[in-house]
Amino acid sequence: MVDEVNSQSTTPPDEAEVHELAGNMGSSDIVLKGYLSKWTNYIHGWQPRYMVLQDKTLSYYKSEEDSDFGCRGLISLQKATIKSHEFDECRFDVAVNNNVWYLRADCPEDKQNWIEVLQSYKTEAINSDNSNNLRRQKWGSSVSLQSQTLSTASGCEIDRTGRTLREKLHEIETFRDILYNQIDTLQRYFDAAAQIGAKPVNGSESQGTELGEGLKTIDFKGEAITFRATTAGVLTTLQHCVDIIVQKDENLKKKLDKEIERRKKAEEQVAACKEELEKSKKASLLGPDLEEGPHSQIPEDEFFDAVEIGLEKIEEARETRVRLKLQSQQSQIDSTNDIVVEGEEDFGTGKLARSHRLWPEIDRVCKEQMHYARQGVGEGGNGWQIFADEGELKMYRREVEVDGMVMDPLKSCHVVKGVTAREMCHYFFMPEFRNDWETTLEDMQILEKISPDALVFLQTHKRIWPASQRDALFWSHMRKIDDDFDKEAHDTWVVCNQSVEHPDYPPANQGKCVRIYLTVILLCQTYIAEPKNGKPLSRDDITCNLTYCSVVNPGGWAPSTVLRAIYKKEYPKFLKRFTSYVQEQSKNKPIMF
Repeated sequence: MVDEVNSQSTTPPDEAEVHELAGNMGSSDIVLKGYLSKWTNYIHGWQPRYMVLQDKTLSYYKSEEDSDFGCRGLISLQKATIKSHEFDECRFDVAVNNNVWYLRADCPEDKQNWIEVLQSYKTEAINSDNSNNLRRQKWGSSVSLQSQTLSTASGCEIDRTGRTLREKLHEIETFRDILYNQIDTLQRYFDAAAQIGAKPVNGSESQGTELGEGLKTIDFKGEAITFRATTAGVLTTLQHCVDIIVQKDENLKKKLDKEIERRKKAEEQVAACKEELEKSKKASLLGPDLEEGPHSQIPEDEFFDAVEIGLEKIEEARETRVRLKLQSQQSQIDSTNDIVVEGEEDFGTGKLARSHRLWPEIDRVCKEQMHYARQGVGEGGNGWQIFADEGELKMYRREVEVDGMVMDPLKSCHVVKGVTAREMCHYFFMPEFRNDWETTLEDMQILEKISPDALVFLQTHKRIWPASQRDALFWSHMRKIDDDFDKEAHDTWVVCNQSVEHPDYPPANQGKCVRIYLTVILLCQTYIAEPKNGKPLSRDDITCNLTYCSVVNPGGWAPSTVLRAIYKKEYPKFLKRFTSYVQEQSKNKPIMF
């Protein structure tokens, strides 16, 4: 087989074969091109990318206009794996080892067309490569065999211990040839002596008897001595061989011990890297299946742990920011006057907003939510379940799911010392204070100023992996209630928030954020105790009764058990954090009624 290859290797490739190879390797016709959605990362999600199939290579560009400036990435189809997604009928993946492109077509037909074309050109690339390999083997096999022989010989010559052992083996071969000759000579002496011993003795014994074939009796002793010397030389050389082998064995053992130690350290490093990789998989951008979604592969316990850790980090960052932040020296009254341009007497009455298109909805929702907040938790058989009882703070919920999405109504009752109802609603409503107590807020825009006491907000919340990032678009209205529902209360204020649609900011289907839909009311009442001994009114005489109700549709695909666990832990923390913030901000300022 080797002779056949060697004989063929001397024949150079003909001109037709060269042109065929050049034509295969130099083809530059574009086979398929067009736009597909490509998964980029958790921040930007799916983005349109211009794909080009050319030279059995799939490459992509940000847009068709950018195709003249170089591609952003490419994959060779020869070793690529093309796989259709199990659930998403428009998605398929193209992977080479750990490099995976997650792609989506506009429709299943486009996806199938892309897959069929890519598979066909992958097969063609493999066949073409195999053909080229056969030609290369045909032209260059003799050189490879010769190079391998030379490399082996030169490698042996470098090994000094191995060279010494071979020299000793050559000595043994020389001794073997000498021994063969000596044994043959001795055997002929023995045969001649046996023949003489068999003949009758006539006359006297003669000296120097000829044994025939050129053998003399006087040489027998010399041959025996030489034979003994030769065997001694063989034994000595064999001992040298044994010593060399033992020495080499010891050297190999030392090298083996060193390699075992190196391997042990390498295995420890690999184990550490694997552990880091497992940790990074939860936060790294590995693909759209490792995020919140209908096909999420993350178990619910890991999902909850990841969200919990993210919230704890945000809380730590907020506490650090609060410690380092310089407190404003401006009074609350001054701050209020900056917002209420049209006059303090109209703030909280709704008069300034009645001509706006949203006012009928604002007025209706505020009255409905105020009635809802004033109902007791045991009225009407609403089925409220208490899930947090921390002294003055009590929180209730009702388990409600709509189309598999958790939409549990929540209701909280709290008593806060030293602040008024207006102060509580003021800090809840005013946008300049929101970043101080809302820990998950990343960005906030005032889209529309309906009136000083009614604003339209767009809030973007920080992303907490593996949950998707979320935003909320809602109007917020603050008003004073003068209906004498509770005659013992000094005053009553409410802030009501309700999601609303805005033509310039539609909810994103495949964009950056998942839209939250919410209905929230904060109802606060001020109670004043009569100062003792005619002393002036102080904050020690003021108590605020607070009722907070919310119904939130978080959107997305977060597991219901995870959402309920987060609500149970985070809502009490949120309410205590907000009320403590108001107490801290109000304690050295004039009382605001």
